[in-house]
Parts: sequence; C-alpha cells; structure tokens
Amino acid sequence: MSTQELIIDTQNLQKKYITDTVETTALAGVDLKIKRGEFVAIMGPSGCGKSTLLNILGMLDSPSSGSFKFLGQEVANVSERQRAKLRKENLGFVFQSFNLIDELTVEENIALPLAYLGYSKSETEKRTLQAMERMGIAHRRNHFPQQLSGGQQQRAAIARAVVSEPALILADEPTGNLDSVHGREVMQLLSELNDAGTTVVMVTHSPTDAEYAHRIVNLFDGQIVTENLNVKRHAAELL
Repeated sequence: MSTQELIIDTQNLQKKYITDTVETTALAGVDLKIKRGEFVAIMGPSGCGKSTLLNILGMLDSPSSGSFKFLGQEVANVSERQRAKLRKENLGFVFQSFNLIDELTVEENIALPLAYLGYSKSETEKRTLQAMERMGIAHRRNHFPQQLSGGQQQRAAIARAVVSEPALILADEPTGNLDSVHGREVMQLLSELNDAGTTVVMVTHSPTDAEYAHRIVNLFDGQIVTENLNVKRHAAELL
C-alpha cells in the first residue's frame, strides 16, 4: 500500500486525559491505515476509545503522542487554525443527533459549509440543490428541522456533510436515533456515497450497520484488537 493511496495513516496514536487526581488512557497506541475510497466501520464496547479516535481523525482534538497523517500531511501537532482549515476543506460529519440548526431551513442548514468556504451565492445555490436532490430532501427545502421526521433530518445532515464534496465523511452512530427502516435508508445512502468514491469512516455499535463497510476495526481498551475484511461486501462487489 503506497503512501499516495492513504487518506489516514496513524502510528502509535495515544490520547491521555489527566486531572489532578487521575490519568485516563483513552487510546493506547493505535496504528490505523485507511485508503481513499474505503468504507471502514469502527466498533467496540462503550468506553473503548471509539469516539476519541473519531474526534482525532476529524481534527476536533489532538493526540497526546504518536503520528497522524492526513493525505500524507502530518497533522498530529498542528495548530487549531490549521486543523480548522483542513476540516472545512476536506471533512464532512454525520452525527447521531443530526446537529441541524433549528432556526434555519433545510436548505440553509445544508448551505452552511459552503458559506464557511466562501462560495459565491450562485454556486452555493447550485451545489445545495444538487445535494438536496441527491439525498431526496429537496421537497423539504423550506421546512425547519423540527418539521421533519428523524429519517428526513438525517438525510438533511448527510446532504450538509457532502455538499462541499469532502474527501472523507466521518459518521458517529448515524442510525442511533432512527428506527430500523430509516436506519437502513441512511446506511444505503452512505454506501451509495462510498460507491461514488467518498471515503467513509463510521463509529457504530450496530453489527447490521457495520455490514455496509469494507472493513471492520474492533477497539478494546484503546487498542485495535482485530481488523476484518467484510467478506460479504467484497463478494457483492465482485458480482
């Protein structure tokens, strides 16, 4: 596997939280390589370090030590300003709680990342409409989040995540607040985005959701204990 193929490359990644009385190790030497175009599911029991790892991969936090390269660039110890720039230009986030802004319409929520990136009004309108149509949410463009079902809110959140065409989508329990039907729809949307070339890294407790991934990484006590190829997904892609 060449460096050019890697979107994420961590080596001996560690994260410790230190207070006056206790030191807690959340990550204890994580080596993880993710190729561009992969769909990787990260699993493990509560408290194993999944969310901590996702926050570091999403450049929302920094490791205590170790190496983290994103698209070949070392980012473990860059400044918050540099991390924010990389986040805006390369990452899309999908959260369990949707994180839509109640006071904004669906269209306004989805357009937010483009405003931060300085797109023109016409380009913003064009890209936002394309994202809404892609996620099947355009007919709700003028509705507010509280007027949508949970499944529709997550569709809007995914549209917001992909509107800037990021290199990587990070999804944190994306079906956690959805029933099985809407959860399956959301996973199919993420799978379709991945099929179109977007790299997806997802934290999940759901074995059903993990079946959509190419590879399943299991964490325990802050360490990777197993990495397994999803044979079913690979077999389906060969058909």
